[in-house]
Amino acid sequence: MTRLINTGRHTPVGTDFNYPDRGATRRRPLPAAYHHLHHRTRIGYGRAVFEAAGAAVRTFAMHRATGALVRADGETARPGVRVDIGLGFGALRITVPCRVLWTPDEPGLAGFAYGTLTGHPEAGEESFLVRLAADGAVWFEVTAFSRPGVWYTRLAGPVVPVLQKGYARLLGRALRKLATGA
Repeated sequence: MTRLINTGRHTPVGTDFNYPDRGATRRRPLPAAYHHLHHRTRIGYGRAVFEAAGAAVRTFAMHRATGALVRADGETARPGVRVDIGLGFGALRITVPCRVLWTPDEPGLAGFAYGTLTGHPEAGEESFLVRLAADGAVWFEVTAFSRPGVWYTRLAGPVVPVLQKGYARLLGRALRKLATGA
């Protein structure tokens, strides 16, 4: 069942991107007029950790490990896959619709980026990448740009970027545990 929002356009929730700057997390620089987030967490060392972390990101296991509910129309992240993430608890849970925009195609890099769809409380894009550095260190990086997409995120103001940074840290801890057991 498609839920409609009252925009005067009768746009089904989650069918269209709600921002114009698609792909900017890959191209750089990030567009102006958005809040920018960069977070980096060391996951561990070695090819085995890199492979495990990359698989956990691509299959949405990292998101699920934080307690988020994940519905995706594919088992792995690839361009075009719709992903609905349920965040929060009980009556405070919100579902945020996104669509995968790109996946990296270079050695030593794994992950994806998705963009927000109509009905998402924010407007923007977020990438989740795992990098294998030359020294063998495995890093998880979150890069995002966003701005309020609905009245309640505008009202929340500076609280939203703090919550986003906290969620990026939580993802890093969850990924470390999935990839290394620690």
